[in-house]
Amino acid sequence: MAELESVRLDRWLWAARFFKTRAQAKLAIEGGRVLLMQARTKSAKEIGIGRELTIRRGNMTQIVTVTGLAVRRGSATIAQTLYRESDESIELRELDRSRRMMEQAGLTVPSTRPTKRDRRELKKLKHGSQPRE
Repeated sequence: MAELESVRLDRWLWAARFFKTRAQAKLAIEGGRVLLMQARTKSAKEIGIGRELTIRRGNMTQIVTVTGLAVRRGSATIAQTLYRESDESIELRELDRSRRMMEQAGLTVPSTRPTKRDRRELKKLKHGSQPRE
């Protein structure tokens, strides 16, 4: 098989398993959730190796560099070889993931210092309510 020089953006996103269907990839591109080199693009745009994509899915943003091209959708292990995610993207995604886990547990980072009452409640939560002697 001949080596590919370029492939349609929507087809590559589908082959790299960012979206389940090409139609979903096309909608994301048209909606501005996929940026090519920090600019909006069209789904028929031909991309090549070395291009940088910013992909937003839900509340997650990934910045990836294209390292391989594919026309067909393969296994997940093959799809992972088609791109390399930037270190800052991985770090931001992990920070966002830990923040969401804290929020689900009911913990939020306060915007101000805790009041005396808040400190007492935190102390009770940490050490349990112990009777004073």
